Amino acid sequence: MFHNTCGRKGRFARTIGMALAVSITMSGCSTISDWFADDEELEIRRLKPIEAKFSPQVVWDRDIGDGVDHYFSRLRPVYAYDKLYAADRHGVVVAMEPESGKVLWQKDFAQFRSEGMMSAVTKLWRSGETARIGGIAVADRHVFIGTENGYVAAMDAESGELVWEATVPGEILAAPAADEGILVVNTGAGSLFGFNTRTGEQLWRHEGDTPPLTLRGISGPIASNGGAIVGTPTGKIQVNLIETGVLAWETVIATPSGATELERIVDIDTTPVLFGGTVFTVSYNGTLAAVELRSGRVIWKREYASFRNLTIEGNKIFVVDNNSNVYALDRRNGVELWSQGLLKKRSLTAATPVGDHVVVGDNWGFLHWIEQETGEVVARLDVGGDDEDDAIFAAPLKVDDSVVAVTRNGVVASVRIPN
Repeated sequence: MFHNTCGRKGRFARTIGMALAVSITMSGCSTISDWFADDEELEIRRLKPIEAKFSPQVVWDRDIGDGVDHYFSRLRPVYAYDKLYAADRHGVVVAMEPESGKVLWQKDFAQFRSEGMMSAVTKLWRSGETARIGGIAVADRHVFIGTENGYVAAMDAESGELVWEATVPGEILAAPAADEGILVVNTGAGSLFGFNTRTGEQLWRHEGDTPPLTLRGISGPIASNGGAIVGTPTGKIQVNLIETGVLAWETVIATPSGATELERIVDIDTTPVLFGGTVFTVSYNGTLAAVELRSGRVIWKREYASFRNLTIEGNKIFVVDNNSNVYALDRRNGVELWSQGLLKKRSLTAATPVGDHVVVGDNWGFLHWIEQETGEVVARLDVGGDDEDDAIFAAPLKVDDSVVAVTRNGVVASVRIPN
């Protein structure tokens, strides 16, 4: 990897293409792709100037695999037990030191069918059948993964040793969640599963409804207070008892409307947020709601549409809508405090609270810092490059006083604000 004024490039395979682009135009940051981009895309890619208040810096970066390529994914690193755990879609799972990026252990779940002498060559070139990892979670001294093939695995968080594995019918497109020794797994088939975190024994299964047409994605469950809380493709929030899987309650958040199945999509594909006895969620078709955990009673609703996760810091809830507008609302009543449209249509990630700011990544590899009080964009850093392979597709992760971002091509970068 190297730095230049056009951004960071993460793969040697693109070096020749980049050299050609540089040889064609030595001024500015244009690439061959610019020639084929329409005016609207070029306007979106052209960042509006800001008055920067500080200059974030990359502390370290590491290529952990093939990333997620162009596929839909919510594969995001996890920080736990003083380690950073990350994975790529193909099958590589790693544990790293947060301070240096040093790999402590690595395990590859890709299936290599070759035998004999050619097996080593196959693995070297990372062919074989991809594991299609969709989510990673850490709890109970274990690292858990779920895949689009319906495969669930638990590894020892300290050594990476495989502890148990299981299969479920349906794709796993979001991270599992664990509490009270039970791992909760949601699937695209509408089924929710509970597993013993230590043994992998399936304890229960709950069948849900799936409409004829849904988004490519599912709600990640959260497990807390004796319940498994999840959004559904039918526009509901449901709570299941974590010990038995029995449905405790479900509440309609978004109601289908329109003449076609496309217009009637009401998916809740975001992971709910539990804060102070209240569950917050948002639907794709435009309903943001606060729901009482004990009863399922809707406290308030507002009209915001999003498939990105909500985040909360203090009394503020942060929303990145379907058009990449960023909002701050009062979590107590849903009143809008500010909106930021400077990054509109840049395919922003969810907003991660970090100190006095929230940080978002975008489709061209930039991180942006937005003040929590004012909504002003006050800093940015290019950690990817001028290519959609370098897009930051998952919400940045706060790790102590650093921010960790991951790009589509599998580069994990740790960024810090100078003191």
